[in-house]
Amino acid sequence: MDGSKPRRIVLIDDLRTLVDGRDAEVARSSAAGVALLKGHHDQRLDELWLDHDLGGADTIWPVVEVLERAAFEGRPFDIGVVHVHSANPAGASKMAQALRRWGYRVRITSGSAAVGYLIE
Repeated sequence: MDGSKPRRIVLIDDLRTLVDGRDAEVARSSAAGVALLKGHHDQRLDELWLDHDLGGADTIWPVVEVLERAAFEGRPFDIGVVHVHSANPAGASKMAQALRRWGYRVRITSGSAAVGYLIE
């Protein structure tokens, strides 16, 4: 062991997961994502991966609202980088714009090889 702290990664996506070997806590709906994120408010997240469309009528917006509200109240989440990996270009752009407005470091990483479908 090299003594380094494990990276803390959260992924919110209804179908995909990180397939590049990194461990992540995963939420499959916006409600689960909000709960997971709130549980990490006082901890550093190295990476937060967000998908826009979460199945049916569910979208990432409740999660984005939690991030925005925290920043508005002067207690933004400590996140190294937010990866917006949505295949919905308009949704990805709006998410990135909203989060950048509040000072979050955002990368649009749609099509990233790090995120994919696991075949079981």
